[in-house]
Amino acid sequence: MKVFLFLPLVATTLLACDRIVSSPDPEPGTLSISFVDASSKGAEIPDTNSFILSIRDDGDGPVWTGLFADAPKELSLPSGEYTVEAVSRAFTGPVFDSPQYGDRQTVEILPGRISAVHLSCAMLNSAVRLQFSEQFVADYPGGNLYVKSAEGTLMYSYGEKRTGYFYPGTIWVLFNRNGTSQTLATRELAPREVLVLRIGSGSSVKDVDAVAERYGDGISIEVDTTHTWTCENYYYGNPGDGGSNEDLSGAYSVGQARSKAAGGEKGVWVYGYIAGGDLTSKSCSFSAPFKSNTNLVLAPDNNTASRESCLAVQLSQGDIRDALNLVDHPELLGKLVYLKGNLVEKYYGMPGLQGLSGFRLQ
Repeated sequence: MKVFLFLPLVATTLLACDRIVSSPDPEPGTLSISFVDASSKGAEIPDTNSFILSIRDDGDGPVWTGLFADAPKELSLPSGEYTVEAVSRAFTGPVFDSPQYGDRQTVEILPGRISAVHLSCAMLNSAVRLQFSEQFVADYPGGNLYVKSAEGTLMYSYGEKRTGYFYPGTIWVLFNRNGTSQTLATRELAPREVLVLRIGSGSSVKDVDAVAERYGDGISIEVDTTHTWTCENYYYGNPGDGGSNEDLSGAYSVGQARSKAAGGEKGVWVYGYIAGGDLTSKSCSFSAPFKSNTNLVLAPDNNTASRESCLAVQLSQGDIRDALNLVDHPELLGKLVYLKGNLVEKYYGMPGLQGLSGFRLQ
């Protein structure tokens, strides 16, 4: 009688499978974190030791959280992708005098290797500062300005000297007086941008210029803790030409100006968005860099890049050309402007505006 024993074969199979399943874990890698030297002459650098550091794995699970000063110089981690973030403070929405600095990077940890992350110290949020002319305060007593974002609203009284900080994105400047509220301006804030908006009264346009002198030109670009200061003047009421009280409520839109160009009206106000320049009889440019300082095109909105929808504008030699030409001022691209001049049927083959005698940037 023959007896067949299967146990040795089964045992061998189990042992073989056990050797596959119990293979050793991959060798870990090492994460090294440091801040790039953020020293910059004249810049106030936050103390990076007090930054809040967080390390998360690719599943967004927390690996390490705490002050940067308490973090290990090197951290042994399983291989994979990790997100490293360091911020100078928590920031949850509009608040005065609360710049947030920091950086966020993704790093891959490889077995047996040191992966170094060098964080930079840059401002992450955006800011708005309002300045009020003396004439504006006298003309509109009891008013309040509000800056609103998707996350909340800050009130700016006339005596407010602080800077409000916001998440990058759209903000609205609201004027509230006698129970009535209206929107003065809408702006799109970029990270690190500090918008300085000077509020002046239409009854004294020159008053805003006095504010500009008292506060300086308001533009400063600093390396590392980079603040991009954008200064704009806003005139509430009836901004005039050369200090007069001309009413701009009857200004033509670009579409209206195009339709009326054949009539050759003189001394009219037209408003639109600076869309480009470098005009020829058949083309124009809608992106920088620009080569010609003698012309520009005005669009009905700040998203238009169509010659057929625009108004051609001649910039004759003088102060207006110096102030508005896109060769020297490419930052004006997309800005709303009011121009006073003479409508012409054709300028570079397009309805146009020539003989400018006044302008107002909004």
